[in-house]
Amino acid sequence: MAFIIAEVGQAHEGSLGMALSYIDALAETGVDAVKFQVHIAEAESSIHEPFRVKFSYQDSSRLEYWKRMEFDKNEWLLLKNRCDEKGVEFLASPFSNAAVDLLEDIGVKRYKLGSGEVTNFLLLEKIARTGKPVILSSGMSSYTELDDATEFLKKRGVEYSLLQCTTAYPTRPENYGLNVIRELKDRYGVKIGFSDHSAKIETCLAARALGAEILEFHSVFDRRSFGPDAESSLEIDEVAQLVERIRNIETAFRNPVDKSSNTVFGEVKSIFEKSLAVNKDLKKGHILAFEDLEGKKPKGYGIDAADFGQVVGRELTRSVRKFDFLTKNDIK
Repeated sequence: MAFIIAEVGQAHEGSLGMALSYIDALAETGVDAVKFQVHIAEAESSIHEPFRVKFSYQDSSRLEYWKRMEFDKNEWLLLKNRCDEKGVEFLASPFSNAAVDLLEDIGVKRYKLGSGEVTNFLLLEKIARTGKPVILSSGMSSYTELDDATEFLKKRGVEYSLLQCTTAYPTRPENYGLNVIRELKDRYGVKIGFSDHSAKIETCLAARALGAEILEFHSVFDRRSFGPDAESSLEIDEVAQLVERIRNIETAFRNPVDKSSNTVFGEVKSIFEKSLAVNKDLKKGHILAFEDLEGKKPKGYGIDAADFGQVVGRELTRSVRKFDFLTKNDIK
């Protein structure tokens, strides 16, 4: 089954209560993991970092925004414990070595890295030294950069998986890059997933049908809410619908249909399949033509409609009325 990750990201707006509320709500949808981003402002950023999207009037700089998004170690531990209580995995993306130290202190199973960290070998080395698996997004990365990063991880014995991702918020259909799922699988031979920013259910459904084994998407209570990722997110009810539909697709995967046999449809086929009939009154001795024939349900009350070729050009042994079934005794 696919590993389904609902990302809260910065949707909590720096509120611990809001972050807890997201865990509670998302756990009810059936996702496997709830993901956060761990930002330690002074370790990660500087006053020189520009805004990706200028959305906030309360933050004078990107650095100030990251400070507002911070939780301390005890708060992160509270969030992690709430995930444990709700039966979902606590997952987080670190954006600095200091954030890795924090996550190691509270205890995580694995790490998720955004595509902006693919070339950050310092951070890759830090995580490699934990010995834990890595899920790596490929959004802003070329194949050359991915080759370098994956080779770096392989040399250190790190178990890794890759996500096709398009760094556009929200992502338009022409930029989904669904074809890359198979390309990544063929190129790297590891578990491949899809990280979505389209705010549409069908994107992850298509990715799963194409073989994605990890699905990640941003989540928000309401797309009209404040924040840089809100309009690129799925709302909670949509997340529940998505999870249900993904599991339905997976049920289909586990139950392949044997198209070489149709015996299970025997009774239904006899209802839907048809017998030959005539479409007009015809006299005894009439030579039947294709234009005289009709197919009527059910099968078994006349010559099979599939055998019409054996009737064309044959002579009627009796007069028949319009839409009468045609039997073998009626022709010679």
